Amino acid sequence: MSSNYESPFSSRYASKEMQYIFSNDKKFRTWRKLWIALARAEKNLGLPITEQQIAELEANAENINYEEAIAREKECRHDVMSHVYAYGLQCPSAKGVIHLGATSCYVCDNTDVVIMREGLVLIRRKLINVLSLLSDFSMKYKDMPALAYTHLQPAQLTTVGKRATLWMNELLMDLKEVEYRIENLQLLGSKGTTGTQASFVELFEGDQEKIRELDRQICAEMGFESVVPVSGQTYSRKVDAQVLNALSGIAMSCSKFANDLRILQNFKEMEEPFEKHQIGSSAMPYKRNPMRSERITALARFVMTDSLNPAFTAATQWFERTLDDSANRRIAVSEAFLAIDSILNIMLNMCDGLVVYPKVVRQRLMKELPFMATENIMMKAVKKGGDRQQLHESLRQHSLAAARVVKEEGGENDLIDRICADPAFGLSREEVDGLLDPAKFTGRAPQQTEEFNTRLIKPILEANADLLGERAQLSV
Repeated sequence: MSSNYESPFSSRYASKEMQYIFSNDKKFRTWRKLWIALARAEKNLGLPITEQQIAELEANAENINYEEAIAREKECRHDVMSHVYAYGLQCPSAKGVIHLGATSCYVCDNTDVVIMREGLVLIRRKLINVLSLLSDFSMKYKDMPALAYTHLQPAQLTTVGKRATLWMNELLMDLKEVEYRIENLQLLGSKGTTGTQASFVELFEGDQEKIRELDRQICAEMGFESVVPVSGQTYSRKVDAQVLNALSGIAMSCSKFANDLRILQNFKEMEEPFEKHQIGSSAMPYKRNPMRSERITALARFVMTDSLNPAFTAATQWFERTLDDSANRRIAVSEAFLAIDSILNIMLNMCDGLVVYPKVVRQRLMKELPFMATENIMMKAVKKGGDRQQLHESLRQHSLAAARVVKEEGGENDLIDRICADPAFGLSREEVDGLLDPAKFTGRAPQQTEEFNTRLIKPILEANADLLGERAQLSV
C-alpha cells in the first residue's frame, strides 16, 4: 500500500491502455521519435548529418536511460535538455545533431498532439462499441411499450428500444465530433522559438523551400497530413479547448444516460448489472444501488468542469507564448482523457448487461394508460352516436375523480370502470378494453428505432467490424 497520493484514475478507473498513452514513458519515447524525424529531415535537406548518426539515434530510440535524465534534470531544472543530454550519452557520435535548430516546444507540443490523437482514437473505438451494445438493446426492445415522460410526468407512450435511440443519438453526435478532431489535428512542426523559424533560416541559409519541406517530412514521418499554418512558440491552445469540448460532449451524453437509468431503476423498470456478490449498502442488505450510473455522473461532472481549464488557458496566452499553460495542461488534458476513458469503460460494462423488467414496465404504463386513452374512447363513443362536448366533460370529471382515488386514497386507477358504467358512452367493457392495447399508443417508435439503427448505426458498425466485441470489467 503506497504512502503517497495516487490518482484514482490509475488505481480505480482508467484502462491500462489509456494510462500508457499519457504516461511518461510514452511521452519520452515520442520525443525520441521526433528527434529522429528532425535529424532525418535535416539530413535529407543537405545538413551535414550522416546515416551512421541517424542509425545510432534509431538504435537507442526505445532504451531510454531514465536515471541519467533524472539526475541531469536535478542539476539543470529543464526536462527537455535533460533528455537531450541523456540521449547524447547513448549516441556519442550523434549528440551534436539532437534537437538541432529546435526549441523545447518542438518535442513537447508535437508529442502532445500525437498523444491526444492516440487518446481520441481509443475513445472512438470505445464509443463505437458502446453504440453497438445499445443498438442490440434498442432492437431487442423496439416494440416494448413504456411510459414516456415530459417534465418527469407521464405523457404518452414510447418503447424501451426507442428511448435507447435517444441515448445513442447523442453518442453518435459525440462520435462525429471525435472523428472530426482526429482528422483535423495538426502537428506544430518545427516553428522555432517565436514561430518564425529563424533558427532554420540560419541552418538552411535562407532556403525557404527547404524550411517548408522540413515541416512536410517531419509531418509525414509522424503520420500526420499537415502542420499548423502559423504559430507562436506553441500551437494555439484553442486546440486543447476544442478537444476537451469534444470529451465534455461525451460526458454530457453519458451522464444523461446514467441519470435516466437511475430514475428507471427507482421505478424498477430497468437496472444496471448487479453482480452476484455485489453489496449495495453496508446498512441495508436489500439495496441494489445504481453505483455504476452514479460513478458516471460523478466523473462526467469532473470532465464538464475541467473543460473550462483549456478555455481559460487559451484566453490568457500572451503574444507568442507564456508558461502559465504548462502546469495546468499537464493535469487538465490528461485527466479529461482518463476520466472519459473511465466513463466509457463503465458504459461498456453496463450496456452489456442492462436488465429490463417487462412486467413492471407494463404494470406502470397500464396505470396511466386509461388517462392517455380518453381521446380514443371519446371518438369511439362519438361514432356510436354520443355528443362530443358532453363526452369530453364527462371524461374530465371521471378523470379527476379517478385521479383523486389514486392520489388521495392510494387506490387503483378506476377510470375505465367509471366510463363503462356511464350510459352516455354506450360502450361495453370489451369495447373499451379493445382500445387499451399499449402498442396502439407508441406511434412510430418501433419504426423509428429500426430506421435509426439501419440508416445511421449499421453503416458505422459494418465499417468498423474489426473494432467490435470490446467489453470492460471494472476493477471496483
